[in-house]
Amino acid sequence: MVFEPISLQRGVGLFYFRSAALMLKKMLVRFKPGAPQRVHIVLAAVLWTGIGIMLMVRGGLWLIGAGRVWLVLPALALGTLKSILFLDKTAKRSLDRILRLADGTCLGAVYSMKTWMLVLLMMAAGYGLRHSSLPGYLLGLLYVTIGWAIFMSSRHAWICWYHGA
Repeated sequence: MVFEPISLQRGVGLFYFRSAALMLKKMLVRFKPGAPQRVHIVLAAVLWTGIGIMLMVRGGLWLIGAGRVWLVLPALALGTLKSILFLDKTAKRSLDRILRLADGTCLGAVYSMKTWMLVLLMMAAGYGLRHSSLPGYLLGLLYVTIGWAIFMSSRHAWICWYHGA
């Protein structure tokens, strides 16, 4: 449906609508946070590293609060397995996707829409777990495990960035 002011003739109204749409498009392109591939790679590395550290710290605090710091060791072992068996493939797939992006692509494209939806789902799951009746030491174990796996898999992005992909 085309916007058509009543007081203007059809051709003039359409001209104004198209002009406004073109101005909006130019403005959006001008302010798009586009960046080179290398920035996308370092952004992916920083996100994975930062999220991994944040999860490990939160989990570690729960373990300390529950007096079960020793659970960090099995959490690190489980996280290493999760990293090697699952997340390394995901990290490499994300990096391959980033390497196919053209320079100037929007920073939000560091991950696909499917991945961003998965991130939202994981955040909701974390919220649900934090507000569940699970004891703190189990949450701590889970958070340290997942945090370590994410942190460990971030190495692929750091290596790619270091070598200049």
